[in-house]
Amino acid sequence: MLDEVVQLFDQAVSARESKAGRTMRDALAERGKAGEDRQALLAIITDPAVPDEQIGGLIRGDRIGWPRLRAAVAQAVPRLPRDYGHLAALDGSYGYLRQFTPQVLAAVTFAGGTAAAGLLDAVDILRGLNATGARRVPADAPAGFVPARWRGYLETAAASGNTSAYRHYWELCTLLALRDGLRSGDVFVPGSRRYSDPAAYLLTPEKWGLQRTEFCQLVGKAADPARALAAAEDELGEALGQLEVVLAAGDGPVRLDEDGDLVISPLSAEDVPAEATVLKAELTQMLPFAPIVSLLIELDKRIGYLDCFTHAGGKQARSPELKRNLIAVLISNSTNLGLTRMADACGISYDVLAWTAEWYVREETLRAANLALIDYHQRLPLAPVFGTGTLSSSDGQRFPTRGKSITARALSRYFANEGLSTYTHVTDQHTTHGTKVIVATKREAHYVLDEILGNATDIPITEHATDTHGVTLVNFALFDLLGLQLSPRIRDLGKITLTRMGSRPQADAGYPNAGPLLTRKLNTGLITEHYDDLLRLAGSLKFGHATSSLLVGKLSASGRQNALAAALKEYGALPDHLRRPLPGRPCLPAQDLPAVEQGRVPPRTQTGPALRARGRHPGPAPGAAERAGMVADLGHERRRRVDHGVLRPGRRVDADCGAAH
Repeated sequence: MLDEVVQLFDQAVSARESKAGRTMRDALAERGKAGEDRQALLAIITDPAVPDEQIGGLIRGDRIGWPRLRAAVAQAVPRLPRDYGHLAALDGSYGYLRQFTPQVLAAVTFAGGTAAAGLLDAVDILRGLNATGARRVPADAPAGFVPARWRGYLETAAASGNTSAYRHYWELCTLLALRDGLRSGDVFVPGSRRYSDPAAYLLTPEKWGLQRTEFCQLVGKAADPARALAAAEDELGEALGQLEVVLAAGDGPVRLDEDGDLVISPLSAEDVPAEATVLKAELTQMLPFAPIVSLLIELDKRIGYLDCFTHAGGKQARSPELKRNLIAVLISNSTNLGLTRMADACGISYDVLAWTAEWYVREETLRAANLALIDYHQRLPLAPVFGTGTLSSSDGQRFPTRGKSITARALSRYFANEGLSTYTHVTDQHTTHGTKVIVATKREAHYVLDEILGNATDIPITEHATDTHGVTLVNFALFDLLGLQLSPRIRDLGKITLTRMGSRPQADAGYPNAGPLLTRKLNTGLITEHYDDLLRLAGSLKFGHATSSLLVGKLSASGRQNALAAALKEYGALPDHLRRPLPGRPCLPAQDLPAVEQGRVPPRTQTGPALRARGRHPGPAPGAAERAGMVADLGHERRRRVDHGVLRPGRRVDADCGAAH
C-alpha cells in the first residue's frame, strides 16, 4: 500500500508537469505567430536597399500601416523566463495538486543522505505549513535544491513582496524535487520496498562475502579489479588491431571518410534464393486452417494450460462450462474485443464472462499458463531448427487507452489522447517468455534485464538484442558483469563516443587509423575503487535480491554525487563490451559479424522484435540438404502471416502474398 501511494504521487505530479509542458509549447507557438508583424518591421529596417529617409513612411504606410503597428504594440509580451514559462504553466495545476499532496506528506515519512538534507528540511517545513494552515514560507526556508532555471521565479516573487506567488513556486519546486529524489534514490521511504534505501537493494556485506566466490564462478569474472581490467585491455588491443586492418584497407563497409570520421555502411538485404521462396510457399499451402477457438481447445488437450487458471479464493470445484468461459475471456482480451461484444458474439452472458475474468484471469494465472505453453513449445522437435533458445530480443509496442489509467500517458507522437507500452521478450525459437506493461514515457532500457533474470522458464538466455531504446551504459555494464552479451542495434553507430584505456599519444602511435577515433579516456581508477561494489550490485540481481528495472531506473536517474552509478557507467563504456564473442564463437571481422553486433539489421517486413539467425552469410544458392535450414530461418515471416490468418475465422491464407480472403 505504501508503494502504491508513493507511485500515485509520482504519477500525478508527473502528469501535471507533462500537461504544463504541452501548455508551454502551445504558448510558444502562439507567441511566434504574434511576432509576424515584428518580423515584417525588422525586414524593412534591415533592408539595405531602403533609404533611411523612407523607412518611417514605409512602416507607417502601405508596407505595414498603423493598424498593424498598434496591434504589435498591444500584443507585446514580457521577456520569457529561463524555462520559457514551464513552471508558470504548472502553477495552473497548483489547486489540483493541493487536493492530495498535503495528505501524502502527512502520511509518508521521507529520509535521505546528506545530499538531500536541504530538500528534506523543505519537506518538513511544507508539512508544518500544511498542518498549521500558514501561508507564508519562512524566510530561512531552504531553496538550494531549486534548479537554476526556476530560481528566477522565487527571486522575482521575493523582490516584489508577493508571498502568495513565492509560496506557490517554492512548493511546486519542493514537490518536483521530492519526486526526482524518490526516482534516483537520493530520497527514500522507510518501510517501502520500491522506494526504500538504495543500500537495501544490495546484498549485505556479510552475505556478499559468502557469495562473492560463487558469483564470480557463475559469471566468469575475476574478483580482482587489476586482473579484470588487464583482460579487458588485452581484448581491446586485439579488437583495435582487427579494426586497424579494416580501416587501413579503406574500401570496406567500415572505413574512414575524408575528414577522418568513422563510416559504417548499412547492411544490404539478405539475398533469398528463388528456390527457398518457392519451397516456403509450398509448405505454407500445406498448413491447415485452424480457427483460433479450435487452436485453443487443441492446445488445452495437449498441455492442459486452462487448468493454470485457478480461482482467486481457492475454490476447487470447476464447472463443465468453465473452460468454455475461459476461452471466451482470453479471446476477448487478446483481440481487444471486450467482454460486452464477446457476449453478443458467442451467446455467453456478460455477467458470466465478467465473473470468470474477475476470479480466474489474473497476472499470476496468465504467467502460469504461459509457462506451460513455453515448456511444451521447447519440447517440440521443430523448435531447435529455428534457434538454440539462447538468443532473445525485446522491443516495446504502444497502445492507446480509453478512460482514466494511472499507467497511461499523453504522447502525441503515438496517441491521440493517452496510451501505454508493453515490453515483450522473444527468443530465437519465437517463444514469448516475458511481457510487461510500462509507462509509455519511461525508457525501455530499464526493463531489458527483468525478463531475462526474472523469468521462471528453463530458457538459458546468454545473448540479448535490443534497439537503440534499450541501450544505456548501465545496461552494457550489467550485462557484462552478469556474464551475458548485449548485442544492440544502435542507430548512428559511427557517431558514438569511443573510449581508450591509455593515453592519446599511445593510442595514435599504436593504431594510426583507429587511434584518433578513441576520443575519451576511461577512468580506470574509478572502476578499480568500486569494482567490488559493481560485482555486489550484479550479484544482488543474479541472486534475485532486487529487480533490474528498479535498480537500473534509480542508477540511471542518480545525480553526479552517486559514485557507484558513475563507476557503473564508466565500466559500461569499456570498449570491449561492444564486440565480445561468446564462448565457442569465433571473433569475426566487423563486416562478417551478425547484424545485431554491427548495430543494424537488414530491412525486414516483420513488426515484432527483430531476430536474425546467427552464422548466416551470403553465398551460393543452398543445395537440397540445406534448404530446410533456409526455410527455418525464414520461418518467423511465415508464422507471422499464418497467425494473422488464424485470427480471422472463416478466411484462408494466401500462399504467395499472405493476404486473407
